[in-house]
Amino acid sequence: MNKRILKNDFLQIEYMTDALRITGLTPTGKPNLLVDLGDFSVPTSYGDYYFRGGHRLWHAPEAMPRTYIPDTGDLKITDQPDGVILEAQTESGTGIRKRIEIRLAPDRPAVTLTHTLINDGLWPVELAPWAITQFRLDGTLIMPMPVGNADEAGLLSNRQISLWPYARINDPRLKLGDDFILFKADALLPPFKLGYFNPHGWLAYWLDGVLFRKTFGAQAGLSYPDNNSNAEMYCNNQFVELESLAPLARLKPGDSAKHVETWDIFHELDPLPKDIQQALTGS
Repeated sequence: MNKRILKNDFLQIEYMTDALRITGLTPTGKPNLLVDLGDFSVPTSYGDYYFRGGHRLWHAPEAMPRTYIPDTGDLKITDQPDGVILEAQTESGTGIRKRIEIRLAPDRPAVTLTHTLINDGLWPVELAPWAITQFRLDGTLIMPMPVGNADEAGLLSNRQISLWPYARINDPRLKLGDDFILFKADALLPPFKLGYFNPHGWLAYWLDGVLFRKTFGAQAGLSYPDNNSNAEMYCNNQFVELESLAPLARLKPGDSAKHVETWDIFHELDPLPKDIQQALTGS
């Protein structure tokens, strides 16, 4: 595996040159937050798909083998003054080309990622850009929930949670609150996955004294995959994922769809609401 590094005084980003993957997110003085999965893979009719660990770009809704078409191969790499643009080869079978632009802030531990899906095929495709970040276990995932009325009279529902077939509703790692959900990323089985519409547009992970927060768009009234989920999480006995999704888009040949995430790193819990800080610290 060939890798390169972007860094400033606060943060180091490691990315691959032969697969569209960010494999390192290392705050100064701390270990890599992202998980390394080695050669872990799943077989498909197009060949083995390697997860590798770290951050990747998929297109939703998930399906086999469409989502899992192998992405190993030389990238088109364009260096920028403050980052790099990574572009994979067009996927065989789907005609979709993936691109990630990485912009590292010069004065703080922050990164902006612009994810792009381009339809190089011969027919329209409906999809949603789907940004997935895999972390090491043993931290706590923070998911803010919708609050307030959905209508003036307060008669309509304001929260909806999607659970996958293997997820246990009484999973001991899950703590449901009115304003937020916490999930302790312990190595238990079976796996757990949850999705919902997150109007706040952020998810966070607290690990080894470091708070990671990703922010993203939340466009009410548009259609998202997985029962209208723009935010999802997944955990198994190897890693935990923070996932954000753009709205579904119908791409004609030559069209593209973009999805932007901003990553921020903190060494305290102050950016979180006070009630979440208290739940995390027990104070």
